[in-house]
Amino acid sequence: MTSFVLGGSARAAGYRLRGFDSIGSTNTEALAAAGAGDPGGLWFAARQQTAGRGRRGRHWESPAGNLAATLLIVPEADPTLAATLGFVAGVAMNRALAQLLPAGRLRIGLDGADGTASGAPARIALKWPNDVLADGAKLAGILLEGRKAPDGRQAVVIGFGVNVVAAPTGLPYPATSLLELGAPESAERVFAALSDSWVEAFRLWDDGRGVEAILEEWRSAAAGIGAPVAINQNGEVLRGVFETIDGSGRLIVRAPDDRRIAITAGDVHFGATASAQS
Repeated sequence: MTSFVLGGSARAAGYRLRGFDSIGSTNTEALAAAGAGDPGGLWFAARQQTAGRGRRGRHWESPAGNLAATLLIVPEADPTLAATLGFVAGVAMNRALAQLLPAGRLRIGLDGADGTASGAPARIALKWPNDVLADGAKLAGILLEGRKAPDGRQAVVIGFGVNVVAAPTGLPYPATSLLELGAPESAERVFAALSDSWVEAFRLWDDGRGVEAILEEWRSAAAGIGAPVAINQNGEVLRGVFETIDGSGRLIVRAPDDRRIAITAGDVHFGATASAQS
């Protein structure tokens, strides 16, 4: 048995929870529940994930003590807005981690991409499309997946992976954990904060009517806006300056020839890692 519990706001809003000590994949469990007709509003949370995955089927390592959590929802919004739920998730994760990290401890920005001066106070940063950074290193990741419910509606599964006690090793990018950042939290406490911050962010999204408010909050916490960026799309690299994200959540890049290019998918690199892309 685990000691996961929903936060007070999540309980009041009627969310449900299934907690695990260890599981293959919380997203897989949530997709199965969607296929079985669960009405949504159901969280799956685990302290260890043995078969986790990230974007494009990549393996996501989640050792014991880290948080793997997935929310199944069946939103009433236009299905074309479902992709913007990733930004709702980013805002919720950002709010939850901001509560847990020691104030004034961090200087955020991938390779200095947010322009923060050395020694200045800084923030947690959101990296397009689905990462949360701390001091330039990956602290958390988000994965959206969809499945048709038996009644024909679109169910959405939103997975969160948070490095609570340990960061994966051998990655092509820096990673960190809450413990390394001076926040010796538990997966259960991180989950409770996340479940409550999700309620707030989802309410702001308002069945898609509040998309711009969500995107504006996401932009205010974004890493790399105004900095050089390289986007690797299946081996093709586009370089330019990260200007903003538009109303659909696409990354807008100002190319060297002054064209504005909208990016819907790709691996994003800032600063020194951008220069290293070929």
